Amino acid sequence: MSAVVVKRHKSALRPRYLRVHAVFAYLFLFAPIIVLIVFSFNQAKSGTHFTGLSLRWYRDLVHNEEVLQAFRTTLKVAFAATFVSTIIGTLAAFALTRFKFHGRALYSTLVFVSLVMPEVVMGISMEAFFSRWAHWQLGLRTVILAHIAFCVAFVIVVVKARLSQFDNRLVEAANDLGATPMQAFTKIVLPLAAPGIAAGAMLAFTISLDDVVITHFTTGPGGTTLPIYIFGQVVKVGSSPAINALSTFIVLFSLALLGIAAALSMRSAKRGTGGVDATVLA
Repeated sequence: MSAVVVKRHKSALRPRYLRVHAVFAYLFLFAPIIVLIVFSFNQAKSGTHFTGLSLRWYRDLVHNEEVLQAFRTTLKVAFAATFVSTIIGTLAAFALTRFKFHGRALYSTLVFVSLVMPEVVMGISMEAFFSRWAHWQLGLRTVILAHIAFCVAFVIVVVKARLSQFDNRLVEAANDLGATPMQAFTKIVLPLAAPGIAAGAMLAFTISLDDVVITHFTTGPGGTTLPIYIFGQVVKVGSSPAINALSTFIVLFSLALLGIAAALSMRSAKRGTGGVDATVLA
């Protein structure tokens, strides 16, 4: 028997090259954040020259009432915007994926338009709507409404992606077994869509948490969030260890949220994405 010789061509993308590329990519992404965290422990007041380690700026944050008030306002806005936008976005996603009606394609397109619209344009338009058309005083209320407006689109996109993979035969099987439409929705559709809804809510919360541009145009007395406070301090005094410490706190808070989202995603993956407990069909 003749031996068959197979020539193996070496790929240009060898594992060691890919690892080197990955290291440089991560350094490019995270080096500024690492520098920010290091300089938040700077003993001197200068934000450019490192003289020694100190926790004084973190201690000052705990006793800074303006920072604490801005953080409380940020949480109020983020939780309110996430709660309302998740409800509206989830219902809209169900309507766009599970029902056929006139103009559905147009509505889906308008969702993507709001995602790609520049934040400056959206901020100016909302400021004009609230102050000139509705004659509302800019403040906490207008900031929450503005955040709801731009968070809804993100929730719709995420929940739609989840529902597009839904198997309608599960609902048909539940109907054959005597389940009412409400029972099929609460016991089958909603549990399977829950990971997408949770992901959309987490995305809306994160986007609302660090928004600056739209909040800048719609804020007023009582509506100063933490990103707006940081932006104002940087404009006034420039970069300083106090601002670096406050920014580090936001980074750590965001990482904590990311960890929670990853834990929920892993839990959902262990439970499976396509299966349903047979007891819900009984």
